[in-house]
Amino acid sequence: MNASDAAVRDRLTTAIRERGDEIADRWVQLQQQRAAINIDESELREEADALLVLLGGALNDSDHAMESLVDAHRDLRDAVMELSLRRERSGATPTATSLAVLALKDALLEAVERDNDDPRQLFPAALMINRLLDEAAALSFNAYVERREEIIQRQSRQLMEMSTPVVHLWSQILAVPLIGTLDTARTQVVMENLLQSIQSHEARVAIIDITGVPTVDTAVAQHLMQTVNAVRLMGADCFISGVRPSIAQTIAQLGIDLSTILTRATLSDALAAAVEMTGQDSPATGTRKIR
Repeated sequence: MNASDAAVRDRLTTAIRERGDEIADRWVQLQQQRAAINIDESELREEADALLVLLGGALNDSDHAMESLVDAHRDLRDAVMELSLRRERSGATPTATSLAVLALKDALLEAVERDNDDPRQLFPAALMINRLLDEAAALSFNAYVERREEIIQRQSRQLMEMSTPVVHLWSQILAVPLIGTLDTARTQVVMENLLQSIQSHEARVAIIDITGVPTVDTAVAQHLMQTVNAVRLMGADCFISGVRPSIAQTIAQLGIDLSTILTRATLSDALAAAVEMTGQDSPATGTRKIR
């Protein structure tokens, strides 16, 4: 770090140390004016005080460039991410969150300007503040988006689990009624749920019913093969039911080989075959959902 950068850092550190209360108050005011944030003023002020202390400490570190200063200091980075998550929980948008962080630019520059209004010294201070807080704003935006993605993925998995229940049709016989498109992610959920249920119920036969699957292409057939092979590795037999004439014709036209898989036209046909395979009496009506 050259002497000029060191002098600017010292100027910023001094401003935070000597005018911390003013900067915090101004930052809170700017956030309330510019960003739609539903957070109590006292909480914003407490957040501002804590972040300014961490920011002042990071500025004393001469080992890292301004562009990576926030990420290099764990406590400061965690504080920025917590700021973002707090706004996400309050219902603020990612844009509002970034604007809240960027508002600190003006608050800091105004504090520096009170001590020295020489443009030749204010300009490098403004550049350094921009580099520092642009990184913080980008980090806050990424933290917000990652949190949203995490929630979406978790909800998506929950929906997939709900849409692929394992049903106990009869003693030692399980079924998975599939509805909709079967992709890689859903196949994994189906496989995990089915294998776990086979183990816990000591099932000997599993029926995968595709009556509700609109089309079967090469990718869907591969997913079905993977699931059937996994079931066999668990020591159970596997039927695929719901093979309608249109699906059978499509499979034949695509040249997909399902000759090694037991298939039936309907779920009832598959259940009857499964009961015969396990050497049990004919099943009565009624099913019990277990997952």
